[in-house]
Amino acid sequence: MTRWYQEKKKEHFYKKAKKEGYRARSAYKLKDIQKKFSLIKKNDFVLDLGCAPGGWSQITREIIGNNGKIIGVDISSVKSMRGVFFIKGDMTEDDTVKEIEQVLGNKNVDVVLTDMSPDISGNYDMDQARSIYLCKKAFETAQVFLKSNGNFVCKAFEGKDMDEFFKVLKNKFRDVKRFSPKSSRKSSSEIYIIGKGFEK
Repeated sequence: MTRWYQEKKKEHFYKKAKKEGYRARSAYKLKDIQKKFSLIKKNDFVLDLGCAPGGWSQITREIIGNNGKIIGVDISSVKSMRGVFFIKGDMTEDDTVKEIEQVLGNKNVDVVLTDMSPDISGNYDMDQARSIYLCKKAFETAQVFLKSNGNFVCKAFEGKDMDEFFKVLKNKFRDVKRFSPKSSRKSSSEIYIIGKGFEK
């Protein structure tokens, strides 16, 4: 596939997102994931880690309706969104975890989402390792807040650490799959790991 076609595809989803009022073209990746796996249901409580600029929270909000709840966490500021509680903080830090606990009260969440990527250095091995590190940290957070039989999705770059992390998830979820959304660029090494049926 030519670079020209890849850029046209990227531009297509960017324009589509603008037209339909989504904050990022990545919103369509969650739409693809939801269509395939039905991770999120009406009235769910959802934790969106690394949520900026808010595209995944928008899609989640559409699915869960007015009686569900979304907590979005990011180190960057995020423009407010109706029905979404944003926490500015680093999900790897205790203070942020405590703030999530305060918002949730005694409840656990039905779904933990993360579309986080590391800052790209250009060194693929380093970037891939960092992406898996973020997935591991997201999963650590998920183990704190995810209810039994809950669902999890994270984004990683393909590479040598992927299989080991995949095995870790297989020990904690009833079903674990790799998935590449159609809205991802064909040249992209990103893959989404889907965990369904969390076993506490």
